[in-house]
Amino acid sequence: MVKDSHNFTVKEYSNNSFRDKEIKSILEIPLTINLNGREVVTLLTTAKYPKYLAIGFLKSDAYISTRDQVTDIKITERDDRIIADVTTNNDPWEGRVLEYSITSGCGKGTNFGRNVSTISKKTIHSDLKVTPDQILHHARTLHERSTLYGQTRGCHNSSLCTPTDMLYFREDIGRHNAIDMIVGQCFFEEVPTNGKIIVSTGRVASEILLKAVRIGVPILASTAVATSFSVELARKIGITLIGNISDTGFWVYNDQGRIEGL
Repeated sequence: MVKDSHNFTVKEYSNNSFRDKEIKSILEIPLTINLNGREVVTLLTTAKYPKYLAIGFLKSDAYISTRDQVTDIKITERDDRIIADVTTNNDPWEGRVLEYSITSGCGKGTNFGRNVSTISKKTIHSDLKVTPDQILHHARTLHERSTLYGQTRGCHNSSLCTPTDMLYFREDIGRHNAIDMIVGQCFFEEVPTNGKIIVSTGRVASEILLKAVRIGVPILASTAVATSFSVELARKIGITLIGNISDTGFWVYNDQGRIEGL
């Protein structure tokens, strides 16, 4: 396993003078995902859980839909990158017209318009209920578990929760990657995600919302804010969207009757 940070000596300016300071800098390494021998995308990542990240990306972008389609996945670690070779028994390219867009994550987004068009026709139905205290507790736990952020100040965190328990926790330089790691593990291990909560750090842009909707998560909460398009999509689709979580409160962009006391 590639280590997730490197040590550097930097010059720190403080109190009107410079001094040497030892720091940890979070790892950034390319992960190239090949699907049936064809390159799909290269993601920049901390190299944690590359199998789950690769599967999660392919699931989130609709290259695969069911677990039995994946027949093999091979991870190769090189000095300058990680390669994920995924093999499926379906034709993931059938009927796809590849479109590329630069998303708010500053990366290459594939078929973004098609994903929005398809997913925005969905409606999230769930009787899941959560209390404000449960949301605040999960946000605190998310921060407490992020040892990598504490060491480097350079990563995002995501978790999959029930109202009372945090089931999965992942961290990466990209908020998209952190969520895709969870998506990939749940997909690979056939863990149900409907009726669950995603709590994460980072801005909730539309592509983040679409990842949650695609796996049937009815409540998406973040310590950061949401974009206007995300709010519009959440209200159209019926996903509960929470943002700007602090130690004592949060904003509710869309409720759908899932937050107790509202």
